[in-house]
Amino acid sequence: MINSGLRIIVTGMVAQYPVGGVAWDYLPYVIGLARLGHDVFYHEDTWCWPYHPLNKTMTDDGSYSARYLNNFFERFAPELAMRWHYLHLHETSYGMRRTDFDEIARTADLFINVSGASMLPELLSTRCLKVFIDTDPGYNQIILSERPTWSENVERWCSSVLAHDRYFSYAENIGAPDCGIPTVGLNWRTTRMPVVLDLWEQFAANASTSAPWSTVMTWNVFKGTVEYAGAEYHGKSVEFHKIMGLPRSLDRGFRLAIGGTKAPVEQLSAHGWAVVDGPTVTLTAADYQDYIIGSRGEISVAKDIYVALRTGWFSGRSACYLAAARPIVVQDTGFTKFIPTGMGAHAFSTKEQAEEALAAVERDYAVQAQAARELARTHFHSANVLGKLIDDVYAE
Repeated sequence: MINSGLRIIVTGMVAQYPVGGVAWDYLPYVIGLARLGHDVFYHEDTWCWPYHPLNKTMTDDGSYSARYLNNFFERFAPELAMRWHYLHLHETSYGMRRTDFDEIARTADLFINVSGASMLPELLSTRCLKVFIDTDPGYNQIILSERPTWSENVERWCSSVLAHDRYFSYAENIGAPDCGIPTVGLNWRTTRMPVVLDLWEQFAANASTSAPWSTVMTWNVFKGTVEYAGAEYHGKSVEFHKIMGLPRSLDRGFRLAIGGTKAPVEQLSAHGWAVVDGPTVTLTAADYQDYIIGSRGEISVAKDIYVALRTGWFSGRSACYLAAARPIVVQDTGFTKFIPTGMGAHAFSTKEQAEEALAAVERDYAVQAQAARELARTHFHSANVLGKLIDDVYAE
């Protein structure tokens, strides 16, 4: 493993979308790398108006987002409370002073751009390795390849991505014969979501038998048509119809926390799903944990684009369920090549397979829950995932 002590800047979209699931997508990178002994800072500069989840609108005011970041670090990683910088609309600094962050940028060894969310800092050291982490596989590569006109500032974003030195993807099947992702001439290595396990340990107890199977999801996410090589790809809504009737088949509770637009709430409710507003019930990082711990396990589909292209993508949300000792029954994207299934984690392609998996979990729930936690430890532990990431960055 690379010696500790690297100065690392990690980016994300927590200030842009200040809700619990997004916080757990990005900030474990900061905590996990710091625990490996690195000198880590969180930075966000998306140039975008942030979403205000209470007002349910985009806003030109960055103060709510700044408080959100501050509250997360104070609660979950107080040792990092003075190590974040939010550059709102590329103008106003929150957290660290701009001059202090500029000095960090001038002396950084690694810039880890998770999701390609942030623009590259203007004063970033010329010797700093810039690492792009693709968390939305298939979509990002198609945007790079096709550059659709509906994608706002697409040329600027593509230029920013191509300015990186290393490329990693959550598509663990990328480059395989059965994977349809275009590699767009880049050398992709693979990685996965890191989970800081001890932040979930307090929840690792069996769920109530009356707790519902659940997930958190965005119904529609693409702003335009996503096409590649004559095929069109979609988000989760297309895939969810495959399991729409699940609650009618099984005598159990099922709950959906949904964000996004145009979700058919009445139709979902008629099929037996308890539907709640996702951004509201998972507003903070703690709310997100409470939602998961109040669940029997996760039942979820993946985006159509992940399934159709056989990406091998695995959800960071599902990794959190596993860390909380909550078994998962999730749609197969090809990830079964890389993560064992059958105990703690189950993959399905059809409604019937999902029913069988749910029944298998319920037959021996305590053992399945323990297996879920063990999968989190062996496959998503931040020390292992991020240690390998740093080693792979410097392996070229």
